[in-house]
Amino acid sequence: MNAKSENWFGQDVQPGEAISTELVISESYSSRDVAIPIRVRRATKPGPTVFVTAALHGDELNGTGAIRSMLADPSWELKAGTLLMVPVLNVLGFERHSRYLPDRRDLNRCFPGNSTGSMASRLAQVIFDSIVRRCDYGIDLHTAAVRRTNFPNARADLDNPTCLKLAEAFGSGIILHGKGPKGSFRREATAAGCPTIVVEGGEVWKVESSVADCMLRGVFNVLKTLKMMDGETDVPDHQAIIKQTKWIRAERGGFMSMHVSPGDSVFKGQTIASNSNLLTEEHSRLEAPFSGIVIGMTTLPAVQPGEPVVHIGRLANPKVARQHDEHVATDEIQRTALEHLATNIQVTEPTEAIES
Repeated sequence: MNAKSENWFGQDVQPGEAISTELVISESYSSRDVAIPIRVRRATKPGPTVFVTAALHGDELNGTGAIRSMLADPSWELKAGTLLMVPVLNVLGFERHSRYLPDRRDLNRCFPGNSTGSMASRLAQVIFDSIVRRCDYGIDLHTAAVRRTNFPNARADLDNPTCLKLAEAFGSGIILHGKGPKGSFRREATAAGCPTIVVEGGEVWKVESSVADCMLRGVFNVLKTLKMMDGETDVPDHQAIIKQTKWIRAERGGFMSMHVSPGDSVFKGQTIASNSNLLTEEHSRLEAPFSGIVIGMTTLPAVQPGEPVVHIGRLANPKVARQHDEHVATDEIQRTALEHLATNIQVTEPTEAIES
């Protein structure tokens, strides 16, 4: 047994104990504490320390729903290590239903922070020093930005073997390679020795059950892979690893008709969206520039020239697209996500009479 007590945010946590606590990150205009609620759960056996965070962008709530499901479910047991569950990391943005902090800064571009900098930098340093620097691994749950939706996917620096292991263990079926922007939570955490992955899925301002279920299963998969939970992982035999993505942008203004859904595989030259005026006189279409998988898309049907419409991840091998389609078709959670996300947009078959 790991008999040593650990102090988390001013409270001693014994082996086998779980506590609800909070991390004070700032003060309000009335001098009251601004704090992040955190659940710390320790197993009786020693093991890794892992954080699972959500709502780093305060309007991205699918991860919040997934973590709350973990907190409300008494059926799972932590066998080794310590787990930090943070349903809302950016409480100031969350309380305003906003991606950003009150000063319009993006907290996810301010890490590892600065104790004498802006409010965002100061918040970032407290979070980084108090959570990231004390953890061995991290999982950060996100959604698409406002007016967009994403099919669940993991994002990681695949040049880092540990990040690759975590991304594959999560089992989303789609893995995007990238270090993340400078100052982003996952990039700076990984650089500081805490390999961290990001998972994106769904859209802002809601908890979509199908997306939250994907995230919840993925978190459990990672904990099982790290030997922190018992049980077999539920991971596809083949996962699509994507190293290049492209937003396909509108060429004309007008009303879009979508011909693909988030999570669909597409082939080069396939019509993915068409564009018409309000009297349905079609005058433009968008084609896939390469074969790949639809990572995400706009949820706004009206566009102007240059606005992003469909986000495609490039696949070098069409065989991977077939494997992805087969996995989604046979996996109930991902199939449900595909069907659900398709209801957020109107998907139709392309017509023949389109002027490019």
